[in-house]
Amino acid sequence: MKSALVISLLVAHSLAATPAVSAQDLQGTQSKADTSKAAGKSLYERLGGAFAIAAVVNHFSDALVENPIVGKTSKNPALREWHTKSLERLPGLKFMRTLWVCEVTGGPFKFSATKPGKTLLGLEEAHRNLKITPEEFDEVAAELGRSLDFAKVPAREKGEVLSAFAAHKDEVTAGSRGK
Repeated sequence: MKSALVISLLVAHSLAATPAVSAQDLQGTQSKADTSKAAGKSLYERLGGAFAIAAVVNHFSDALVENPIVGKTSKNPALREWHTKSLERLPGLKFMRTLWVCEVTGGPFKFSATKPGKTLLGLEEAHRNLKITPEEFDEVAAELGRSLDFAKVPAREKGEVLSAFAAHKDEVTAGSRGK
């Protein structure tokens, strides 16, 4: 996901009365099998699976392009350039974002980074050259929240997705800190 964000991601649909999955669980410190057992249904299942996730990723990705803070009119030259000169890569980026969200939410699909980070789901290398600031990351998270609302994702699942996304803030903004 060369462009800002995941989420990456992300995501849609159905409320289940099960314990919440923590951001730590979503980062892979606990196995997905353990997470599924602990929560009943995985977040992936509660969101509606790959097709529902792909629909949110599609909306989210298109919204980022038009977002004045992180899109094609961004003050960040790297984000502005990506959103104006690299849009032929957007379909592939949507696919990669969808895989990332499917995996991070406990689904059966595996994400394979084009620029691997320190962990299997690490995003720092894919975003380093974009020099995304913490404020820009927060705007991407807000755009993700709007996309989740657009897809009518229940509040509980929306919160879990946003928590999983927020867990990667330091990685995604590393480039703005010269790390």
